[in-house]
Amino acid sequence: MTDLTEIKAAARKAAFARRKAAFDARLPGAAGRLSEVLAGHRGVPLSGYMPIRTEIDPVPAMAEASAYGPVGVPVIQAAGQPLKFSRWTPDGVLKDGPFGAKVPQVDDYFDPEILIVPLVAFDANGGRLGYGGGFYDRTLEGLRAKRPTLAIGYAFDAQEAADLPLEPTDQPLDMVVTESRVLTF
Repeated sequence: MTDLTEIKAAARKAAFARRKAAFDARLPGAAGRLSEVLAGHRGVPLSGYMPIRTEIDPVPAMAEASAYGPVGVPVIQAAGQPLKFSRWTPDGVLKDGPFGAKVPQVDDYFDPEILIVPLVAFDANGGRLGYGGGFYDRTLEGLRAKRPTLAIGYAFDAQEAADLPLEPTDQPLDMVVTESRVLTF
């Protein structure tokens, strides 16, 4: 294990504890700010995610956005590969996907131009600490090579960290939306 690996593991452990506390104390309507942001991009193809464990829930905002344009969720293809995004609807049939997240029963892949990105921690400069698999970094790099792609981190306020251990391959967020604020970078 390298020093950076150990530093990232410690940062994740601390961030998971903060996220769990925020999740346990959450109030209804947390997705309101996210809905406000997405309203400014009506009709633009986007991807959200199906929340697992203590992740903040973007589904209400995704459901609202689906009335105006395509909405998808990430589908893991394999370790070391970028994500693909399958079309999702609020009433669509889902199945179990890798790592416990639900995915659409029928694959209908498309490239989103906006990604709502789950995370473990974020910083005030658009840095993101994920789960360590690099899926979103590879995916954003590929999508951004084709066209402008907006990466919106979605998190509880408590997930902010002062000093994240980042690497050159980490793709920056363009924005972070929390239950109370919107940060743009």
